[in-house]
Amino acid sequence: MTVEVQREPDREALKAAVEQMIDALGLDTTSEGLVDTPRRIADMYLELFEGLWLDPHEPLSVQFTEAHSEMVILKDIPFYSMCEHHFLPFHGIAHVGYLPAGRIVGLSKLARAVEIYARRPQVQERLTSQIADCLEEVIGAKGAGVVIEAEHLCMTSRGIRKPGSAMVTSAMRGRFRDDENTRQEFLRLIGH
Repeated sequence: MTVEVQREPDREALKAAVEQMIDALGLDTTSEGLVDTPRRIADMYLELFEGLWLDPHEPLSVQFTEAHSEMVILKDIPFYSMCEHHFLPFHGIAHVGYLPAGRIVGLSKLARAVEIYARRPQVQERLTSQIADCLEEVIGAKGAGVVIEAEHLCMTSRGIRKPGSAMVTSAMRGRFRDDENTRQEFLRLIGH
């Protein structure tokens, strides 16, 4: 299920909620170190979740006609996201590839689409699929592949506490899914 924005963010309500949380923890909300914390946290969440108010299709709509029909890959795209279950960060790298069907996009546009999807409350599996689906839909690619490797603080800093463990997810569309050679070429080129 995709996280849908129901309304515009309410910075003042967010600040008040953070102040209540600080108070509920038994801390002095008027202390020098905490007095401005609700504003800082509200601003941080609005930045971390800015992808909720941006369209990931928009950067990929800037396309160029090109006869190139071989694989295009942008690998090692760093990203930061927030687990929707605990609102703790997960971060890592994304590898994105597609097979053009007469149209290409600027490489920075691929990274921008990853960034927009990552800047939402997420689960890694959905993030991976959303990026692959977007490439296929917006570019009209003959195939798309996305592999994401990430460390989740909800698992490394709490709960089972296994720092250094990485989750790997993949989403293959079109020829990346249907053609074993295409899939293997993609995986080999990204180092998997």
